[in-house]
Amino acid sequence: MLRTVIAGKMRRHWRAAVAMASALALAACQTDSSHFIIAGPDGASSQTVEALSRKDPNAAMGAREHPHILETYGGEYRDPKVERLVARIAGGLTAVSENPQQTYRITILNSPTINAFALPGGYLYVTRGLLALANDASELAAVLSHEMAHVTANHGIERQRREEAEAIANRVVSEVLPSDPKNQDVLARGKLRLAAFSRQQELEADAIGIRMLAEAGYDPFAAARFLRSMEAFSNYEADHNDNGPQVDFLSSHPSTPRRIDLAEGHARDYAATGSFETGKDYYLDGIDGMLFGSNPEDGYIRDRTFYHPKLQISFEVPPGFSMVDKSNAVVAMGPNDVAIRFDGVNAPAREDLADYIKSGWVTGLVPGSVTTTTVGGMPAANAKAVAGDWQFDVTVIRSGSDIYRLLTAAPKDSTALEPAANAVSASFHKLSPQEVAALKPLRVRIYTVKPGDNVQTVAGMMMGTERKLDLFKVLNALPSGATLSVGQKVKIVSE
Repeated sequence: MLRTVIAGKMRRHWRAAVAMASALALAACQTDSSHFIIAGPDGASSQTVEALSRKDPNAAMGAREHPHILETYGGEYRDPKVERLVARIAGGLTAVSENPQQTYRITILNSPTINAFALPGGYLYVTRGLLALANDASELAAVLSHEMAHVTANHGIERQRREEAEAIANRVVSEVLPSDPKNQDVLARGKLRLAAFSRQQELEADAIGIRMLAEAGYDPFAAARFLRSMEAFSNYEADHNDNGPQVDFLSSHPSTPRRIDLAEGHARDYAATGSFETGKDYYLDGIDGMLFGSNPEDGYIRDRTFYHPKLQISFEVPPGFSMVDKSNAVVAMGPNDVAIRFDGVNAPAREDLADYIKSGWVTGLVPGSVTTTTVGGMPAANAKAVAGDWQFDVTVIRSGSDIYRLLTAAPKDSTALEPAANAVSASFHKLSPQEVAALKPLRVRIYTVKPGDNVQTVAGMMMGTERKLDLFKVLNALPSGATLSVGQKVKIVSE
């Protein structure tokens, strides 16, 4: 599928905005017939979504938003083994929830981002990126029980009512009352009230969820443990902007040392009440073979090379650059603040490429810099641009009705722009049928440690990243100095 984007000014570090699906933004969409895991006290249920929705007056709110969620998060991830795993965990939690009669419609989202959230009526969502980060059933149970608590406590409905009331008050202040600094203080206080209400909901959901964990027989310390794993992954990404999923969960579920301390305190209240399991073995078996990272429909990143089997194209970024696949582009960052962006648009095959560059989407186009050329045997055009403190190299390449765009940016006084842009353009080419056939997506693979293995050697099996050891340790929640034991099961990423 060709990426279609709206071009804008390139900014320092190319930080893409995280797409968040809010339980409060209820869009006027039609309910579709997508598959769900239907979890009740007995696990999977044969009842239809439509029948269950009729029994729950709040379900219509979630149903209206569901198609938008699928569109935002890459659709639904279908894998019977993974679905059975999630249904098994959710079913056990439902029986000990605040409302055991509540039915949940659980969708696994086909997204590498790390997120989970709930909509009114029992609509629960979890990304495959989150499933890949969790290391046992109790950690996933901690996430699901937290989201179930939002549903049973009607947090989504309460928050919607608060926001509706706040919106009315804001309109009165903005449109009716005269402009005055005191009135702006009213608006600011309203936003703070909503923020505080949200924090209160999160802490309440934490407490309810940890109780559910313990009563379902899962390790109650799993909630704090997984919060630490998410923070570790977030730090891993922030350090080097590598090719990995983003931790959306931390954007909507703020994780602080205080929150982790509270979670551990709740867990200690239940620690002596019985024996608990983590469910590590059956969880790892359940996610073995699950897709990891970018959706194959969007292409593959292998170290410094991007491959798109459907478009049959490939290119490579220079040494020292790291690539990440965003929702609407492939972005690479390199030394000396040089950035490269690749995307594509549909355009009439008859449109001249030089005219296309001049059509207004390039900010600061340098007059007379547009030239025509070929790249990888395909017609192309090149131009230079300057905007603010930045200089740009713009290359567009024609393939049928598709135009591929390579934009390279560097500080205005840098001499690194042209070498980087030339290197990427020189590597851009069409894939042969043999190359396309050889490409395979990355998956989570469960590896059993053998005699002679250690952290470094097993991490060396990782694919799709130049930072193999760092990603291996984060995915397996291994602290600094950790060792591996013979027979231990660990997650690696490979084809």
